[in-house]
Amino acid sequence: MAQMNNELVKYISIANVIAQTFGKYCEVVIHDLSIPQNSVVYTVNNHVTGRKVGQSFEHLIKDVLLSKKFEHDCTANYVTITEDGRKIKSSTALIRNSENKVIGALCINYDLEHLHNMKNFLDEFMAAEQEEPKTIVEPFENIMEIVDDLIDKIIGNTQIETLKRKDKIELISFMDKKGLFLIKGAVEKTAEKLQISKVTVYSYLDEIRKS
Repeated sequence: MAQMNNELVKYISIANVIAQTFGKYCEVVIHDLSIPQNSVVYTVNNHVTGRKVGQSFEHLIKDVLLSKKFEHDCTANYVTITEDGRKIKSSTALIRNSENKVIGALCINYDLEHLHNMKNFLDEFMAAEQEEPKTIVEPFENIMEIVDDLIDKIIGNTQIETLKRKDKIELISFMDKKGLFLIKGAVEKTAEKLQISKVTVYSYLDEIRKS
């Protein structure tokens, strides 16, 4: 277990009891979103997806915040696929602190492979769907606030004036991989924080995606 925000520590017992209730095929992950590049701070049964402490979030933007099912700070029963082709049923809930600010996320990943032979009996349990690939969308509810905060945390306390071109491209590449630029307004926010033009951000994105 990594050093954790005190307000996230209380979710460890919740993660443990979920994993113990649903068994070895149920992985539970706690993210600290104040450190986006290394957001994974606790895992149980991490053999399910291979998530490790110190890794970053993967599906938070595309499958959670941009899901049509996102409501009351959570998205349940979306499908992800592991690198070895296994279907995983996932659910994610955001965690807020006493000031109602999003500080983390609790993710549940259940490996469905072992249930295929019992599918006729478990159709209701396995009900899940994969949404269409995302295009840039208008933010809804309080998503822009969360995305703004993630961008701030990713850039951190970096002295912008000292950043070289390659450093800025590296930051933008990380944000792009995590789906931040699927949110309308994220490019403008990033340009403002990095003290470059919106056109420059798009130019870097073209360079990143071509390579």
